[in-house]
Amino acid sequence: MVYLYPCMTFLKKYRKFLSLFAILSAIILLLFYNALLPVKKLPIYQPAMVNFELVDSTIQHQKKYHRIADFSLTNQNGKTVTQNDFKGKIYVADFFFTTCPTICIAMTDNLIKVQEKIKNNSNVMLLSHSVTPKMDSVAQLKKYALEKGVIDNKWHLVTGDKKVIYELARKSYLAVKEDGDGGPFDMIHTENFILVDPESRIRGFYDGTDLNEIDRLLEELDWLMEEYFPS
Repeated sequence: MVYLYPCMTFLKKYRKFLSLFAILSAIILLLFYNALLPVKKLPIYQPAMVNFELVDSTIQHQKKYHRIADFSLTNQNGKTVTQNDFKGKIYVADFFFTTCPTICIAMTDNLIKVQEKIKNNSNVMLLSHSVTPKMDSVAQLKKYALEKGVIDNKWHLVTGDKKVIYELARKSYLAVKEDGDGGPFDMIHTENFILVDPESRIRGFYDGTDLNEIDRLLEELDWLMEEYFPS
């Protein structure tokens, strides 16, 4: 007891200081722990990494340097949309058509959910390519955009030359199984959402009809945000 008394006196006297020291120590340790955690980083997809059925035969064995090719298409407001509109941005791309009675309904509904999550994030955009561009005129795309609540400065619905769109789907976005050259009887139809980084590289593929996949897309979008625009 003789030896314990000085210790107890010391603890009482410096109790506040010791409590504060313990809290600060815990915070410092947590900061060090977080700093040492490995950063979650998404793969950079190359054609050779993707199911060969989704990739044009001319690039199936390409293992590096793959990027989305330059493009020039027209959006729902009649504005020309090019790669420059996405410069320095993360974006999610897909392929759809406004009169689709099947998977496009779920895909659009799910992109609306994504739009809601990113509407205040100036670094993220959406890009939907019509696969029936002759039917999906600018006026039709605008009507569809208004019906679905598309935010014009966040989400471009684009139309253009069918062969160009087909080539983008198969040679750039690595997203379509159907063979063909974009002729009148070809139909590009894919449920894939494609996550593209600010360097025009593919960082993820997601089933746009599956809500679990949408959750994964949103989580991995946060990882990509942290990679390019750390908070």
